[in-house]
Amino acid sequence: MRTALLIAMLALAACAGDHGSVELVGSTMGTQFNVKLPNGLGEHDALALKQAIEAVLDDDEAQMSTYLRDSDISRFNINRTAEWQGVELSFCEKVAQSLAISEQSGGAFDITVGPLVNLWGFGPGGMVDEPPSDDAIAALMDITGFEKLHADCSRPAVKKDVGDLMIDMSAIGKGFAADRVAALLVSLDFDSFLVEVGGELNIRGMNARGKPWAIGIEAPLPNARKPHAVVHLTDTALATSGDYRNFFEADGKLYSHTIDTRTGRPVTHTLASVTVVDEKGWRADALATALLVMGPEEGMAFAEREGMAVLMLLRTDDGIEERQTAAFNAYRDIS
Repeated sequence: MRTALLIAMLALAACAGDHGSVELVGSTMGTQFNVKLPNGLGEHDALALKQAIEAVLDDDEAQMSTYLRDSDISRFNINRTAEWQGVELSFCEKVAQSLAISEQSGGAFDITVGPLVNLWGFGPGGMVDEPPSDDAIAALMDITGFEKLHADCSRPAVKKDVGDLMIDMSAIGKGFAADRVAALLVSLDFDSFLVEVGGELNIRGMNARGKPWAIGIEAPLPNARKPHAVVHLTDTALATSGDYRNFFEADGKLYSHTIDTRTGRPVTHTLASVTVVDEKGWRADALATALLVMGPEEGMAFAEREGMAVLMLLRTDDGIEERQTAAFNAYRDIS
């Protein structure tokens, strides 16, 4: 689950706000996008700008959507050969960047996890009533794992070592999309904006009041939506991953939708959500997922070692426990 932001305005195509600010909103990738321009449109036309943003997002969806049978990712998944497959350079780069996070995280982030997610009832096949068998898990472990996926962007091409391997970029794709929209706005000389795609953020400059953007981080509560903390950001990106709304129960035990490809099973720790601040949205997106898989101890040690800005929210018998890295604390100081 991702950070909930600005939901009340999402039904509008464009609207003017305080201090002449403009908001452009719409749908993409099965979710919504929201672009805030605190200093207005300048010389740009609202409709033309919205169409340009949608064109960028449509291009990303045509690459990464598993719901489109002719997308780059669907064509790769459908092709059962273990030969190199020629792809667009930008798609190859997305695969290569995903693999880089897999290497960095020791496999905690892995875009080949899709078949295991489906097996546990969290994919398009629908929910299950009980956990899968050990044999069923073992069979899918043979066809998952980032080490079986390769990208050579000098060609550009991608390949898999086993024909049944499939990839899913849902844990990194919205970060990619937010970054691409931000790059578009920079190319059009906007120096202050907030881009949100499905909860993933890319932020530049200041808000309409000339201050860093105040961003609410949702409390990990299954039956309520309220902020737990506020951070103040400029010229950076933010992503939050959590497991507190998507799970199933069998024989009194809860099973999270967060699957660890290293074990083939849902995580069992108490970490409920992870927020990462990074200069790149795609990296924040992927690392938030990786840390959620790792759990509070392994994840925090990894985050501190890598110098990451991270906030973790854990479930305890007394409520929510908060842990953060030293780098994250700077974003909570409003001075």
